[in-house]
Amino acid sequence: MNKILITCANRITPYLAQEVEELGFKVIAEYPSAIETQGSFHDTYTLNLYLRTANRVLYWLKDFVAFNAEDLYAKISELPWERYLNPESYLTVDSIVDNPTIANTLYPNVKCKDAIVDRMMHKIGRRPNSGPEPKGAMIFLYWKNNDVSLYLDTSGEVLSKHNYRKFPFQAPLQESLAASIILATEWDKNTHFINPMTGSGTLAIEAAMMAIGKPPGVLRTNFAFMHYQEFDKKIWSAIRRKANANIKKKLDIQIIATDINPEAIQAAQANATVAGVQDYIQFKVCDFRETPIPSDKKGIILLNPEYGVRLGQEDALKDTYQAIGDFFKQCCQGYTGYVFTGNDTLAKQIGLHVNKKIPFYNAKIECKLLKYDLYEGTKKKF
Repeated sequence: MNKILITCANRITPYLAQEVEELGFKVIAEYPSAIETQGSFHDTYTLNLYLRTANRVLYWLKDFVAFNAEDLYAKISELPWERYLNPESYLTVDSIVDNPTIANTLYPNVKCKDAIVDRMMHKIGRRPNSGPEPKGAMIFLYWKNNDVSLYLDTSGEVLSKHNYRKFPFQAPLQESLAASIILATEWDKNTHFINPMTGSGTLAIEAAMMAIGKPPGVLRTNFAFMHYQEFDKKIWSAIRRKANANIKKKLDIQIIATDINPEAIQAAQANATVAGVQDYIQFKVCDFRETPIPSDKKGIILLNPEYGVRLGQEDALKDTYQAIGDFFKQCCQGYTGYVFTGNDTLAKQIGLHVNKKIPFYNAKIECKLLKYDLYEGTKKKF
């Protein structure tokens, strides 16, 4: 068993840990933007295929001490790169560096790459081509003060992009963030999922993929793990076949996505088609207050309204947030309502008791997922 570090955006760690444990892996440690587990190189196939909230799956190689760039080169040269890398492949080095001797943080990438290809030329007389594109093998270097950790990046292109959003619309949520928000609602996938103000459809699409059990990785054809010597195509093919066989063909619930802007719905439908979930989502062009709310199997209603981050927008959005509260009270009884927002002042305009506030970041904006229990009848009766 080997150490595997899985990175994610800040404040997403609890949902990443939940996913990892549901896949049968033990969480060894949690960090602000990563979790640590254990497994084989072949286990990284499953993690890359299924994880919705992750950024990268890093397979540990070695920890060592390096005081400067020459130390770094020497220590990296000691590793048997000819056993890890295919000389016909393409090599990229990425890093996070905080060392007092390094002024240019890209310089360690160059020294790491040089150490690898020099070793391979010396041992086998051939070396991979290299460059910045995440299309082949990737080495990740973490250098803090004098401590270095070296990993095989098995993901390549960041996992937070789920490869279906070809038609973005007005600052869409990152796919991994959308998946984390849904996990935070504790939606059981056996009740309805209602998403007014859907925008480009990311929340609804993520919900549909979860409901039918479709892993985000099935939409990708290239992972970095495919470009290492240890890659086993038969094992990977078997994992993919099993994943595809477990995808549900129909749902007994409704996933409803609405938006007042026809262009938003057009983008959302196109993205859902790329994701292969267009048949599981009911799209409608309408004001959010006109969203159809099924009366059976009551589930969750999730809105992501604008935050009013630009000057003058906040006042214009007060009526919208007040209308969300009215919509919840008048049309959504028996459901659980959620509002994801980056504006506490506007959130107060909703005018309902908040049962729970869950912190997130959307890029650099501090956000909260606000939970509202929408009782049928009076709260006392409930």
